[in-house]
Amino acid sequence: MNERDFFDERPETKRATYSCPHCRERTDYEVRWLRRTKKKQPPRGMNEQDRARFQNSRDYMVRVDDVLMCQRCRKRFDIPNAQSVVFI
Repeated sequence: MNERDFFDERPETKRATYSCPHCRERTDYEVRWLRRTKKKQPPRGMNEQDRARFQNSRDYMVRVDDVLMCQRCRKRFDIPNAQSVVFI
């Protein structure tokens, strides 16, 4: 079974404040995330290993954007936060 069979996916946007490393301007940016929530019922046709994986799984979010564009100087920069997965 694929991991996507266990979760419902929904896009989400969160505001975060970052400073551009080029011009040092501090601004709020919209960062896209993908929220994965565990389904209520397990999918059909699972074996024992998949059933155990489904029981241990929990909701989490994955960051979609890795690069942002500065609103002042228009240069691209990486999101300095190393956290790309958040458990809910």
